[in-house]
Amino acid sequence: MASCSKPSEWREIIRNEALRIGFDACGFARVEEVDVDMRDSYRQWLASGKQAQMGYLDNYVELRDNPALLYPGARTMICVALNYYPVRFQSGGSPRFAYYAYGRDYHDVMRDKLRQLAVFVSSYSGDTGRVCCDTAPVRERYWAVRAGLGFIGKNAQLIIPGKGSFFFLGELITSLDLPPDSPVVARCGDCSRCMDSCPTGALYAPGSVDARLCISCQTIENKGDIAPFVADRMGDRVYGCDTCQQCCPWNKSARPSVHHEFAPSEEFLALDASRFETMTPDDFNRIFRHSAVKRAKYDGLKRNFEIWKKNRKSPIE
Repeated sequence: MASCSKPSEWREIIRNEALRIGFDACGFARVEEVDVDMRDSYRQWLASGKQAQMGYLDNYVELRDNPALLYPGARTMICVALNYYPVRFQSGGSPRFAYYAYGRDYHDVMRDKLRQLAVFVSSYSGDTGRVCCDTAPVRERYWAVRAGLGFIGKNAQLIIPGKGSFFFLGELITSLDLPPDSPVVARCGDCSRCMDSCPTGALYAPGSVDARLCISCQTIENKGDIAPFVADRMGDRVYGCDTCQQCCPWNKSARPSVHHEFAPSEEFLALDASRFETMTPDDFNRIFRHSAVKRAKYDGLKRNFEIWKKNRKSPIE
């Protein structure tokens, strides 16, 4: 297997293996410092406080700027994407969850598949590489663009042409020196549906999010009270927000995920208002034991449900 003499051949063999493992896209980028414009804009974003409660984004800025510091000897960033678009949806009128939280926690699923890929790549590189799936200070969307997976839309999501944006991203940093793929040029054109549709105006500029206004951030990362302006515009959302993706024309191409891990359980789909009202901490732990929803914790989800009830009585949106 590792006897192929050309790195370009290795690259395609590795890409095919990634697809066989179950990834929906795979690309390659050369490990180097992040471009200076990105570095500067990120620091300005932090300085203005737009990270809101996500204080961890202030940490390890130097590592975010240079993946080689994360893994000595790094030469290539292998970027992968995993489709999570639901096969089945919640019924109308139920307290609404973002699609990415319908099934099993993506960290577990992505990590397992990336580790399989890392074992395969090690037969070429001779080293284990470093697996990242929203678990290390890596600019995932930036590197996905560099690796040719897609482009960052005005909604700040990675959009894969012909497939949409309902994808989890992951990376394998390796010492293997492979030819990079070509970056994808942004293709939003004059469309601004995501910015126009954002309930709170969190998309204040193309590709830029003010997390202080973002319903997704505030319903998950905020452990205190949600500001009235945001709470009033949460509508029927209790965990996350998909508005800027649902209105995106590129997601007309979205297809249901074939990954059974992301399929919602019957108990999850049955979460209507009455079941929410009587939900206990034990119920929460059982239903969301293997779910990303546990990040909000029981108290956070119940807080969001109280806002849901209020919005049902006097909707703004």
